[in-house]
Amino acid sequence: MISYNQFSHIIIIMYLMVLYSLFGTASVLADDTWNRALKDKGKDYQPRTEHLNADGSPQYTNRLILEQSPYLIQHAHNPVNWYAWGKEAFATAQRENKPIFLSIGYSTCHWCHVMERESFDNETIAAYLNKHFIAIKVDRERRPDVDKTYMTALTLLNGSGGWPMSSLLTPQGKPFYSGTYFPPMSFMQVLTQVEELWKTDESRLRKIGDSIAQAVQDYQKGQKQTANISQEQIALATIA
Repeated sequence: MISYNQFSHIIIIMYLMVLYSLFGTASVLADDTWNRALKDKGKDYQPRTEHLNADGSPQYTNRLILEQSPYLIQHAHNPVNWYAWGKEAFATAQRENKPIFLSIGYSTCHWCHVMERESFDNETIAAYLNKHFIAIKVDRERRPDVDKTYMTALTLLNGSGGWPMSSLLTPQGKPFYSGTYFPPMSFMQVLTQVEELWKTDESRLRKIGDSIAQAVQDYQKGQKQTANISQEQIALATIA
């Protein structure tokens, strides 16, 4: 007959095994899928990253390797754990209650590539993004609808827009911050301040997101009621 302590130990082991079966296996299957997609690119495929193994293969591969957009595939070997725009990204953000970092650009955008090289291929910045945010990359040429919505928010807040577009959203996709290109140090400042605000005053950020989302909706309906956005919200949205 086993003791209470032995029984508790068995229950804990069984619990950990269930967790591994649910999440560990899923992770392995995802990695296998991405590696097969990488292999299918053929020998002439050139990974766009400075993080290469001795044989020239990429050290990092993320789920963007599964996408058809050449712009998204360019980011498939960043150390950032990118998601494409879709249900998976938002479900993960809501389940983990993390803010979303949304980056929108296109293949021939010079500053998009500069920010990729300086920030998204930077292992320190990528690690911070991966820990505290759900990162989504969008090709504006493939998703002009998404680009239009968040560009409207950016121009309402800042008076002008541009690419790369860098936005922080609630897990439901409502923007509470909008900007464009940031040098690495400024980008980290934005991320750390937003992460701290999310941790200490999440409800305020959500209210700001609600107001900005409503202002975007009004504008797109032709009402152009920018008065819905207060000076406090504009100050937060230009935090850097």
